Amino acid sequence: MNAKKINVAVIGYGWAASAHIAAINASAQAHVTAVWSSRPLDSATLTEKHGSPIRAFTDLEAMLADPEIHVVDITSYPNQHAAQFIAAAKAGKHIIIEKPLAIEWDEILAMKSAAAESGAKVCVCFECRYSSQFLVTKSVIEQGLLGRLHYGEIDYFHGIGPWYGQYRWNTRKELGGSALLTAGCHALDALLLCMGADVEEVTCYATQSSNPIFTPYEYQTSATTMLRFENGSVGKCAAIVDCFQPYYFHTHLVGSEGSILDNKFHSQRISGLNKAAWSELSMKMLDSGDVSDHPYQTQFQAFFDALDQGRDMALTSFMDAFQTHRVITAADRSAAERRAVRLSEIATG
Repeated sequence: MNAKKINVAVIGYGWAASAHIAAINASAQAHVTAVWSSRPLDSATLTEKHGSPIRAFTDLEAMLADPEIHVVDITSYPNQHAAQFIAAAKAGKHIIIEKPLAIEWDEILAMKSAAAESGAKVCVCFECRYSSQFLVTKSVIEQGLLGRLHYGEIDYFHGIGPWYGQYRWNTRKELGGSALLTAGCHALDALLLCMGADVEEVTCYATQSSNPIFTPYEYQTSATTMLRFENGSVGKCAAIVDCFQPYYFHTHLVGSEGSILDNKFHSQRISGLNKAAWSELSMKMLDSGDVSDHPYQTQFQAFFDALDQGRDMALTSFMDAFQTHRVITAADRSAAERRAVRLSEIATG
């Protein structure tokens, strides 16, 4: 694939798609040339709005058959992801896909098989891994300033009510899935990234706000997940989408030589630090659920660079996301069955 000639087709044209298109078009070598939607769109209007020639499709099969399209970007409803992903993989396309991969675990297993059989390279939108906050946090860990991590908690607090665009469909279980699948997955994924160990067992408790605003939800909208890792460390992730408060991506990591608390840290391995006070890390915190604030451009650029080099991307490949979804599946099963679930119970294919 030649540099600066990666043509991308977007499936779905909603809120996330607009942010994706801007990020793709801002990359060094890719641009959006086609958009599929279940509702008719006008090619001229799309072209004028996004500043480059875009063809509108309502026939997905016809769009996927175009040999000039190299990458498909799936931004549709979550319960459509699996079928569209498998169709794109069979058509020989590389794939960008919004989280969650799918709502049902058996669909994710089918997606895994399709990607493996086709050789498709995949970028999953766990873009928080590419945020300033977690690039810096991971760097501090890798530099050894915290020593060996034995405890971590990363929590997601974001009230998703009528004031938020996703609410209109998010309340349905077939589309939202669970507090973790719909949004808290970003925090759980970040926790797995930071702890850097395989999960052995999961326990999850879930509940729901009594406020009438959250009554339409068909699943419990607050969940706390506890993880036991194979190396003996433990972790906790709260996924709270029925709160009234500012957006908050809480992070607290504790190691043998230091700790991180959001944008603050302390390390025994740096001499002269005031042990009675935190030192501050200069980084942009995750502070908004608005897709326009997400680090898609950094993530997508990394994906397109990986395609040029013929390799899987770092941090947010299909298998990275697969492992996160496997833990989420265990957590949701734990909450439903009110018991601890060993990760070995969740089949890998």
